[in-house]
Amino acid sequence: MDLQTLDGLIGPCRLCPRECGVDRPAGEVGFCRCGATPLVGSVGPHFGEEDVLVGRGGSGTIFFTGCNLGCRFCQNWSLSHGLEGSTTSLDDIAHAMTALASRGCENVNFVTPTHFAPAVGRAIETAREWGLQVPIVYNCGGYESLEVLGCLDGLIEIYMPDFKTLDPDFAERALLARDYPEKVAEALREMQRQVGDLQTDERGVAQRGLLVRHLVMPGQVADSRECLEFLAEEISPAALVNVMGQYRPCGEADRVEGIYRRPTFDELAQVRSHARGLGLRLARE
Repeated sequence: MDLQTLDGLIGPCRLCPRECGVDRPAGEVGFCRCGATPLVGSVGPHFGEEDVLVGRGGSGTIFFTGCNLGCRFCQNWSLSHGLEGSTTSLDDIAHAMTALASRGCENVNFVTPTHFAPAVGRAIETAREWGLQVPIVYNCGGYESLEVLGCLDGLIEIYMPDFKTLDPDFAERALLARDYPEKVAEALREMQRQVGDLQTDERGVAQRGLLVRHLVMPGQVADSRECLEFLAEEISPAALVNVMGQYRPCGEADRVEGIYRRPTFDELAQVRSHARGLGLRLARE
C-alpha cells in the first residue's frame, strides 16, 4: 500500500488509463467531470448483489457519483452521467463504513471508486484504525490503472471488476474507451496477483479474492466467449464469474447499433454453457 503516491495521482490526474492530466484539487475536471472531493450517491445495505457477498446482513454499499467510463448503456445513469450525489468528507466515508459494519453488513462495497481512489484509500485506513474488520470490496468497471492498483495492494480484500469486452471496436462505440480490452486484461492479472481466487468462510460468504462480473450484451456472444476463455486461460481456471443476464437498454443505448434490445434467452444460455464448459465457477445472483 502506498497512499502517499496515490494522493499525488489526482493532480495532475492519472487515476485511470485516460490520464486526463487535469488538476482536480484546483477545481479542474476531466472525463469523469468530478473534482477531488468525493461525491456519494447513496449508502446502505444491499441485498441484490451476488449471494457470496450478501450473506445474512447484506453488502454495505457506498455508491460514488461519476465514472471514468462512458458506457452508453449505463444502468446507473443518474449517478454516473447525471452526477447525482453529495460531497462527502473522508471522515464521513469512514463513519459510513463503520456504521454499515455495525448494522451487520458482511463487507463494505465501494461502487465505482476508481476516480476517487485516493479518498477510498484514506477512508479505509481511517476505518481500520477505528476497528473496522469486514472485507473491503472494490467494485469497479475494470478500466483501471496498474499504478493505482499497486498503491491499493494490501488494502483491498475483494476485487469485483466488470469485464465488459475484449473487442476494441465495441469498446470504442459503447464505452468510449478503445483501449478498454488492453487495460482490463492488465487489471485482471494484477487483481488476481494481489488477492487470488475468491475464498469464503464457513457460511459461504466472501472474505478475499477476485470475483468477476460479465454482462451479456445483445449480439456479442462471440465476444463473451472470448472474455470467458481469457479468464480461464490467463487469470485462473477456478475464477469465480457472474455471467449476468439483466442487460436492458438504458441511457443512450439507442445511439449504439445492435444493443437497443435485451439479450435473448439463447444468447444467455450459450454464454453460461461456455463458462461451465471452461470449468469456471459461476456465481449466483
